[in-house]
Amino acid sequence: MTIYFYKAYEPYGCFSNFSPHGIKIQGTYWSTVEHYYQAQKFVGTPDAAIIPAIHAVQTPEEAAALGRCCTRKVRLDWEEVKTKVMREAVLKKFLTHADIREVLLSTGEQLLVENSPIDYFWGCGAEKTGQNYLGKILMSVREEIRKLSLLSVISE
Repeated sequence: MTIYFYKAYEPYGCFSNFSPHGIKIQGTYWSTVEHYYQAQKFVGTPDAAIIPAIHAVQTPEEAAALGRCCTRKVRLDWEEVKTKVMREAVLKKFLTHADIREVLLSTGEQLLVENSPIDYFWGCGAEKTGQNYLGKILMSVREEIRKLSLLSVISE
């Protein structure tokens, strides 16, 4: 069976990067994974001045808009590191919030798919032919959390 998710207010909305589950990474608290992810595009660039603005906006939609602005230049290695950045943030989110960690673990071995009609990289796209990298990251995080849980039981 496949679990499709997309909007934060829909079933399995906690899988969305726009869900209201903050994370603390490298000593900084971010309101959502989306805030963190969009800010990381500009680390070490001449446009890094936008990072505090992305951090400060109230909603993930605003963070996404700032991060997607085509007049700013993203870091040169962004294409190589963006999935690593996303995985780090998603793992932190599910390690931080026990309630949504249980939701993720409750999905068993089901395929998780971001049902974005427009995103063919992170989601499946309108024709369901996209790469679904967010779903793949979630399934990888689910497996890592299972292993961490098993290790903690063994070590007790």
